[in-house]
Amino acid sequence: MKITWLGHAGFRIEIGDQILLVDPWLSGNPVFPEDRRDEAVSGATHILLTHGHGDHTGDALALTRETGAPLVGIFDLMSHWEATEEVSVVGFNKGGSVMLGDVRVTMVTASHSSSLSGPHGPIYAGAEAGYMIAGEGHTIYVSGDTDIMADMAWMGEIHQPDIGILCAGGHFTMDMARAAWAAQRYFDFETVIPCHYKTFPLLEQSADVLIDSLPDVTVRTPEVMETLEI
Repeated sequence: MKITWLGHAGFRIEIGDQILLVDPWLSGNPVFPEDRRDEAVSGATHILLTHGHGDHTGDALALTRETGAPLVGIFDLMSHWEATEEVSVVGFNKGGSVMLGDVRVTMVTASHSSSLSGPHGPIYAGAEAGYMIAGEGHTIYVSGDTDIMADMAWMGEIHQPDIGILCAGGHFTMDMARAAWAAQRYFDFETVIPCHYKTFPLLEQSADVLIDSLPDVTVRTPEVMETLEI
């Protein structure tokens, strides 16, 4: 399995027979190197979206047309784009699972908000979500944008993820300390990868608190476009 951080909340995950782009915000992302765009999206099979905010969906329509990879996400937003943009989608909802090739993706709850930008303010974009991505004998929990939730208790017990990709930048989501508390309380991760940090001065710039708080977990902090092999 290969996991490449695309900056902010974006990841390229090569797992099983799939190359998944998760929240791939590339254009206008201040930490993403534009000259590596082709490398980031090459061979993509599906594009997973956790919610509608522009720092997660800003490139979604362009990328699905460019790569032919269907968009995968909450039914409301997917069905809207299928009807208005004529793109290929996989729409489902929390608690549902879909097979993307030989990789099982289950949508789980998150605690955030979800909207698209409109001419007169935010437009409803369905609910925010996270994902459990299972393949190659691993389960990855992609938290999406969220705070700590009591729901994490059953999510950890049922899905038993060994890899956590956790938002941890603060202000809009959990910060490093809250992400560490959630990881300790609700999960038994072997590997944790923080995201949604360092993109802007408003967000946390260091993962040291997360690292120091999880001495028994391997916390990986890749640079943008650095690939981790697990």
